[in-house]
Amino acid sequence: MLRISRAFLAAALATVLAALITGDVLAQAKGSIVCWKDKSGKVIGCGDKVPPEYQGAATKELDKRGITRATADTAEAQAKAKAQEEEAARKKAEETKRLAEQKRQDQALLNTFTHEKEIDLKRDRELQVLDGQVTQMKLAHKNVLEREKEVKARIDTTAKSGKPPSVTQKEDLARVTADKVKSEKNIATKEKEQDEVRKKYGALKERYIALKGGPAPAATAAAPAPAPAKK
Repeated sequence: MLRISRAFLAAALATVLAALITGDVLAQAKGSIVCWKDKSGKVIGCGDKVPPEYQGAATKELDKRGITRATADTAEAQAKAKAQEEEAARKKAEETKRLAEQKRQDQALLNTFTHEKEIDLKRDRELQVLDGQVTQMKLAHKNVLEREKEVKARIDTTAKSGKPPSVTQKEDLARVTADKVKSEKNIATKEKEQDEVRKKYGALKERYIALKGGPAPAATAAAPAPAPAKK
């Protein structure tokens, strides 16, 4: 009877110890496990929390059965992804703004002209004003060239007499040279403005025709060379 009691006591004690151990393990297993990786993506450690030296590393969280429940990229990858999202949002906002502005311009174009020929007429009026300005500038430039010719002639006459050019002659030459450079620059600027007007109204006309549903205008052909005179 005593031997049976000891056996029973030993079995009971083993059962209690097993229960205590199992309960402690399960209690620990109830919490998730976090694994952290190195830069190559290889898992280098697991635990209940990420060590301080690996706070910026990529991680994955496992449940008590070892199934992955969550992942996190490295701090660098997260920052890069955030920057990409912000850039995409910025581009989208810019595109939305561009489309809204294009719509506004299209409506203004349709409200301004009733026929594509009106665009040509407006272009021609602007070019006519610029043509007149260029003509006046070229006349003024011609006068500058005449003055330059006169100044250089006086300097040549002085040089032939064996004398150096006077201070006044030097000043006149510097002045007329500066006037010539300025005149040439002004003419070039105005002629560039003429080209910009042609391009501007060419683009407006093309857009207008497209909005009206017509075919795009053909490229403007160069003016044919004059036929040779008959002998």
